[in-house]
Amino acid sequence: MAEKLFTSAEKKLIVSAIQTAEVTTSGEIQVHIENHCKIDVLDRAAEVFETLKMYQTKDRNGVLFYLAVKDHKFAILGDAGINSVVPKNFWEDIKNHMTDLFKKGQFTQGLIDGIHQAGEALAEHFPYQGDSDENELPDEISFGS
Repeated sequence: MAEKLFTSAEKKLIVSAIQTAEVTTSGEIQVHIENHCKIDVLDRAAEVFETLKMYQTKDRNGVLFYLAVKDHKFAILGDAGINSVVPKNFWEDIKNHMTDLFKKGQFTQGLIDGIHQAGEALAEHFPYQGDSDENELPDEISFGS
């Protein structure tokens, strides 16, 4: 089910949004989708963050969009570097915007909008470093069970 939430074309749009956001920043964005979240959604997002080794970015500026499809839960988790520079309610504001779109069945657009908003903050605080900047994490959507 998790992998079937988005069509092949929609997955490409989401990956493209990640790549577009990352062009202007040294930050890293990942999307992880699974069916169930049997614990607190932020705790599960933290586990996935760890599993995907997102904490290993040089500037600690990774952002994870985590979705548990069947349980209708999602979280946005930023690493210490980005969390130290964004406003207090930054992630909650993005989450609220995404929730509005999700309630309308606009899952792809919700994720794309969230990715763009996170990318703008990353670009502001962690601008692209030219040739010394490398894509530290994969852009592809990861899936769990």
